[in-house]
Amino acid sequence: MTATRRLSVAVVQGGPSIEAEVSRASAAGVAKALAEAGHTAVRLELDAFLGESLRTGGFDVVFPVAHGAVGEDGALQGLLDVLAMPYVGSDVVASALAMHKRIARVLLARAGLPVAKGVDLPRGDARASAELARREVGARLVVKPSAQGSAIGVARIEADAPVDEVARALDAVWEIDDFAIVEHFARGREVTCGVLDLHSPEALPLTEIISPRDAFYTYEARYVPGRSVHVCPAELPVEVAARARDLAVRAHVALGCRDLSRVDFVVGDDGAPAEITLLEVNTLPGMTATSLYPEAAAAQGIPMPSLCSSLALRAFERGPRRRFEGRPLPR
Repeated sequence: MTATRRLSVAVVQGGPSIEAEVSRASAAGVAKALAEAGHTAVRLELDAFLGESLRTGGFDVVFPVAHGAVGEDGALQGLLDVLAMPYVGSDVVASALAMHKRIARVLLARAGLPVAKGVDLPRGDARASAELARREVGARLVVKPSAQGSAIGVARIEADAPVDEVARALDAVWEIDDFAIVEHFARGREVTCGVLDLHSPEALPLTEIISPRDAFYTYEARYVPGRSVHVCPAELPVEVAARARDLAVRAHVALGCRDLSRVDFVVGDDGAPAEITLLEVNTLPGMTATSLYPEAAAAQGIPMPSLCSSLALRAFERGPRRRFEGRPLPR
């Protein structure tokens, strides 16, 4: 595939995040795809020199692929707005909302979307917080960081586990995040749905994730080739699949996302196979060789070069954030 217009694209990677290496792997895939589509792509590290590199580099557009803190939470997007550079993906507000799950949960629930029962717990007394979580949420729990991705820090706790196990999971989360999210552990099939929003949001084919060697879709299952199996399109009842795709688009819209996102679900719980629980919205989904989003796009007939080129061209056409002239003070 050759682009109708050739762009100079800065692909931003890395940064001060636990997910920096995942980001660099994604950036390599995006840069390769853009080059195959006829664009010039340069990978830049998210560091103290990024602003100057972008300001002097003569780039037409920026393609952020920096997962986690600073890159995905609105901080990088704010820098790009200050520099008046067009960029792929959600703006500052949507990026921050989706990244901070404790806030996203409130907005998604307000939009009528099926989030799990849960509480958010600031760093504190682990034992007391664990007892509170058991009282407020129930016996079977998932403990996870509020603002991390790639399943880092996630623990699933069975109903017969002692409260000390919940406390240990909270302490582990608080080592990497100020807030822990504790939710009902919905036991079912792990399903994800990409949303492509070039002109209006559309759901890509659903993917079911099977991790036979892991308890769930862990960090290792995500990024070690062969560690997980992706079934795309997911083999779900037609009405369940249609509802999940609709929920993905509604979640994308509810948080104000732009260009692309990936929405994660659990399908089924406590003997209710059609139950759908919305887990989270990812505004910068992975683009590695084992990533779900490009797989789903390919199943839709959109190869990686076409996908990345379309996203870059859309951002270029949209241009930088709108600027206004300063209004003089009244006299």
